[in-house]
Amino acid sequence: MKKQNIAKEKSKKFALRIVRLYQYLTNEKKEFVLSKQILRSGTSIGANLAESICAMTEKDFVSKIYIALKEAEETLYWLDLLQDADFIDEKSYTSIYSDCQEIAKILTKTIKTIKINNSSFVL
Repeated sequence: MKKQNIAKEKSKKFALRIVRLYQYLTNEKKEFVLSKQILRSGTSIGANLAESICAMTEKDFVSKIYIALKEAEETLYWLDLLQDADFIDEKSYTSIYSDCQEIAKILTKTIKTIKINNSSFVL
């Protein structure tokens, strides 16, 4: 399976985890600000990867991958805040944080591979 397909599959599963986290935060913890932020960034990773599939150019493709990577990094930030503010426990935090880091690593490797394979590529 290609890295792009792996990233797409993992980001969709991750988005579902984020949706469930959002539901937990709003229903159980009555937290509405950070939960909305993580819902947006966490689900945006997969949305940008889905868009990248229909990219018109290689530059457009890499741009969408970069945006997905930026959303993953933002999601890690929100997870840190939620954990530090005691909205999620250590076990949940570690699990979902690890999943997000894995996606970010795949995206980083994808970008590096494209740049290596096309040394004249400039974003």
